[in-house]
Amino acid sequence: MTAGPAPLALSMGEPAGVGPEIIAGAWSALRTEGPAFVVVGDAALMRAQGQPVETVLSASDAAAVFGRAIPVLDSPLPAPVTPGRPEPANAGAVADWIEQAVNLALSGEACGVVTAPIAKAPLYAAGFRFPGHTEFIAELTADVPFAGTRGPVMMLTAKDLRACLVTIHAPLAEVPELVTAERVMRTARVVHEAMKRDFGIAAPRLALAALNPHAGEGGAIGLEEIEVLIPAAAALRAEGIAISDPRPADTLFHDAARATYDAVLCLYHDQALIPVKTLDFWGGVNTTLGLPVVRTSPDHGTGFDIAGKGVARADSLIAAVRLAGEMAGKRVAGDW
Repeated sequence: MTAGPAPLALSMGEPAGVGPEIIAGAWSALRTEGPAFVVVGDAALMRAQGQPVETVLSASDAAAVFGRAIPVLDSPLPAPVTPGRPEPANAGAVADWIEQAVNLALSGEACGVVTAPIAKAPLYAAGFRFPGHTEFIAELTADVPFAGTRGPVMMLTAKDLRACLVTIHAPLAEVPELVTAERVMRTARVVHEAMKRDFGIAAPRLALAALNPHAGEGGAIGLEEIEVLIPAAAALRAEGIAISDPRPADTLFHDAARATYDAVLCLYHDQALIPVKTLDFWGGVNTTLGLPVVRTSPDHGTGFDIAGKGVARADSLIAAVRLAGEMAGKRVAGDW
């Protein structure tokens, strides 16, 4: 298996969404070549997806099982599941599954974490105080030693594009104020180190997207490039990080442009997500950089409107499992 002897820990996510069925689809696609994963979730719900399932007592048993059945560390739900209708009583179990998966990775029983989509509203109603997976996993690993600049930094991948976010779910009106030199530089350091540690790129090339059209046109269409972004890029280059000055976003994502960098820093949500989803709508992956554990996720939500109908595509989860396995393998190699 590409991830080595330890499996990936895959948290089931929102049980009323498409998570269980895309996990079954991912296992069907990966069962022969891997990487192997162990599901942290409800075994009965996984059995309902029409694929063979075996409960295991520890993650170390997963590799031996994976070729013939989906290995599950069984953590039963307290309430029945109706596809498309999240049950508030199950919210606590969803959060527990994530924590269990992270703990498996921290202990070395798993080589990384893959998270199926969650629904925020029932979690918030149950007292969950984090915006999402990224922040929750960052909190769970906050006290763990980490040799590098700590994230979290969200990276979206599609084909040959790695797009990293300086701001994430911020209103567009607040973005200019949030794009500070300090935030840009910290993000760049996390990405630079992750390219070496998790992707095996010895000398990463980073591109920096501009905030304003035409990169501000010399100050005629905004001053953020002159006052914030160009000085930040210069300071990063002085640290030995190969990063461009801010480049106009409308010319940054075509085929020839993507060949000039290994990862691009995008300043707001849609600046990254639009090109990612245009390049590969079904196969995009959400990755968290700068944490003591490898973590990936499919780049889509719970799909309540199609849950239980047998039409959900597993492409993004398959890509997420493969990427997590590759990243874990690079960390094991430790050549960075």
